Amino acid sequence: MQDVIIIGCGVIGAACAYHLSRYRLRVTVLEAGNDVAAGTTKANSAIIHAGYDPEPGTLMARLNAEGSPMAEAICRRLDVPYRKNGSMVLAFGEEDRACLRTLLERGRKNGIPELRLLSGDEARAMEPALSETVTEALLAPTAAIVNPWEYALAMAETAVRNGAALHRSCRVTAIAREAEGFAVTTSGGVFRGRFIINAAGVHAGEVHELIGEKNFTIRPVKGEYYLLDKSEGGRVARTIFQCPSAAGKGVLAAPTVHGNLIVGPTADPSAPDDVSNTAGGMEAVRALALRSVPGIRFRENIRNFAGVRANSDRGDFILEESPSAPGFFNAVGICSPGLSAAPAIARYLAELMAAKGLELQEKEAFIDTRRRVRFRELDGGAQNELIARDARYGRVICRCETVTEGEILDCLRQPIPPVSINGVKRRVGAGMGRCQGGFCGPRVQEILARELGVRAEDIPLEEPGSYILTGETKEARP
Repeated sequence: MQDVIIIGCGVIGAACAYHLSRYRLRVTVLEAGNDVAAGTTKANSAIIHAGYDPEPGTLMARLNAEGSPMAEAICRRLDVPYRKNGSMVLAFGEEDRACLRTLLERGRKNGIPELRLLSGDEARAMEPALSETVTEALLAPTAAIVNPWEYALAMAETAVRNGAALHRSCRVTAIAREAEGFAVTTSGGVFRGRFIINAAGVHAGEVHELIGEKNFTIRPVKGEYYLLDKSEGGRVARTIFQCPSAAGKGVLAAPTVHGNLIVGPTADPSAPDDVSNTAGGMEAVRALALRSVPGIRFRENIRNFAGVRANSDRGDFILEESPSAPGFFNAVGICSPGLSAAPAIARYLAELMAAKGLELQEKEAFIDTRRRVRFRELDGGAQNELIARDARYGRVICRCETVTEGEILDCLRQPIPPVSINGVKRRVGAGMGRCQGGFCGPRVQEILARELGVRAEDIPLEEPGSYILTGETKEARP
C-alpha cells in the first residue's frame, strides 16, 4: 500500500514526486509513456514567467508568483540549465498600451517585483531587433528561460533517489475504491494507494472519470513552433511577447538555454494527442513574429514542433480533492504558467492532502543535489582529465552539440535511463543541433542497443512503434 500514487510524470507529476519524496512516505508515480516529460513538458515555450499575466486572486497568480523563485532554486540545486533573461510585452498602438497598464497593475497586485514601462525607443535600445512600430513595452526582469524536460527529469530522478518508485509504460485503465484507499489498474499491474494525485495532463479528465463524477472539461489547445538554428540565437536577449488575448499569451520570440531561437506558438483547439504541424499554423506564427522582430531569418529553421496545452473550462488551475472521490486530488487544467508554478503546485497539493490526514514527517537525510557532465562546457584541462579517466569522453557522437559517448553512458546509469533515441536527446542533447540527429542518430542507436542488450531494431525513436530499423536488407540475387 502506497501513501500517494501520482498519475502522470510531466513537470507537475515530477514536481509532486520531488516534493513528497522529502517526507517519510511511500510514493509511486505511474507514467503512460516510456519516458518522463514526454508530453506537454517537452513541447512548450520553456519560459519561467514573471507572474504579471494571471488574474489577481486566482491560483494561477498565487502559484506563479510563488513557483518562479522556487523553480530557480531547484534548477540551481539540481544542475538544470536556467537563465534569468527577462521579458518584454510589446505595444503597437493605444489598445496595446492599455493592455500593458492592465498587466502592470496585475503584476503589482500579484507581488511581482521590478516591473516597469518603457518607451518604444527605450525598448529598442535594450533590444535593437525590435520593430520600429513598437510604441511601448512592459519590462519584467525576473522572467527566465529553462530546459523544461531536464527540469522535470531532474526532479523525477531526485525523487527516485529518495525512495519514490517510477513505473513507465504504465497506462491507467481503471480505478476502484477500496477500504483503505484506491486500487489503480494499469497496463503494468495493479497498484494500491491511500491518496491519488491526478497529473495526467490532457488526459486528466478521462482519468478522473474512472473514479469520480465529471465536474470539469479539458479543452486541449495546440501550439505550433519554429526552432531556429543558433545563428539566430542572439536575435533577441529577452523573451519578446505581444499582448495576450483570450487564446493565450500570443506569439513570442525567445532565446533558449541551448542557444537557439524559439518562435511561437499558435493557439488552436485540438485533439489531445495531435502534435502535427500545419502549413497554416506555421505561416501564422511567422507573420505574427515578424511584426515584433522583423529581422528573424526563418530559413534558419532546424525543426518545427507542436505541443498541446491542457486548458480547462474553469480558466484557472484545478487543484482540489474530487467532490465525488475523497482522497483523489486533481492537478488539472495546468496550462501556462504551469511550468513556472510547478513546485508551488506540488507544495499546495501536499498541504491539501495533509489536511486530509497525510502525515508529512521530513526525512533526516534528503538528497537534494544533482550534477552531470557537459563536456563541451568544460575547459581543456578538465576535458583532458575526463578523457584520461575514461577514453569514451574523447569520442564525440554528436558533432553539432559536441556530445560524447561518455555523456551518453552517464545518462544510461542514472535512476531514469532513456530507452529511446529521443530519450538520449533530451538528457544530453545528442541530436538537438543543426542536423537534428542525421549524423549521430545511428550512433546513439548503436550505443543504446549495445548497453541495453537488445537488437538495434528494438530501439525506437520515441514511443514503441516509432522504429527506425525493421531488419537487415538482403543482397539482391540475379
